[in-house]
Amino acid sequence: MGLSSEDRSATICETCGTGFPLGSTPSACPICEDERQYVGHEGQRWTTLGTLEQAGYRNLIQDLESGLTGVGTEPKFAIGQRALLVQTAHGNVLWDCITYVDDRSLSAIKALGGIDVIAISHPHYHASMVSWSRAFGGVPILLHEAVRPWVVREDPAIQFWKGSEYPLFGGITLVRVGGHFEGSQVAHWADGAEGRGALLTGDQPHVCADRRWVTFMYSYPNYIPLPARQVNSCAAALAPFAFDRLYGAWWDTVIHSGAHAAVARSAERYVRAVSS
Repeated sequence: MGLSSEDRSATICETCGTGFPLGSTPSACPICEDERQYVGHEGQRWTTLGTLEQAGYRNLIQDLESGLTGVGTEPKFAIGQRALLVQTAHGNVLWDCITYVDDRSLSAIKALGGIDVIAISHPHYHASMVSWSRAFGGVPILLHEAVRPWVVREDPAIQFWKGSEYPLFGGITLVRVGGHFEGSQVAHWADGAEGRGALLTGDQPHVCADRRWVTFMYSYPNYIPLPARQVNSCAAALAPFAFDRLYGAWWDTVIHSGAHAAVARSAERYVRAVSS
């Protein structure tokens, strides 16, 4: 287990944090050029894990509840999301991904049981998913088939699934919600929130500043809403699952209780707003 010298020198987009193939010199980042993201105000810029390490970046690893650990980078890099490590009796799942990875982080996660599977909500958080996988022996990376065109660093560890649901282990199920990306997915963790169920999301549903509500968007930085039919589809995909808690993509985007009802009423409010 460990980070290779090749991974330390691989090209990374500074704006979205996406890692590119080893030895590549991309002229542009297709993730940032899409209207759901943006090219940095200073233009396209690149870095490497080695450069970030020298600049003093580090990962904060913090317990969030029994069986759930957050992993986020300080100071903020790129989009600034944090990942979640779900620890079950049958194996550990790294939900979503961050760009920065170093030996200190790998050792801390190994002490928590390591990583058996990586699953990522959508392309904005592909980040250094291949480097994380390689560091733990090439563990599978589970993405929905519909995001295949957005994978910029291919690897044998990447596995695409089709359909609406994909059961893992330890009471974890991947659920395709679509919308933000056609292949956007969430993870339902039945044992989360002390057995009441937890939903791990990325950008959709997204926890609002008023954490009684969530929202749905096609593009968050460029404020492009989703059509009502896609919001209804997302809500319908989640309706059968029991969850009292919802973890968004950042440390403070958490609905601690009543999350299932919050998603349902938020979808209704959103549809009223865009249909009036």
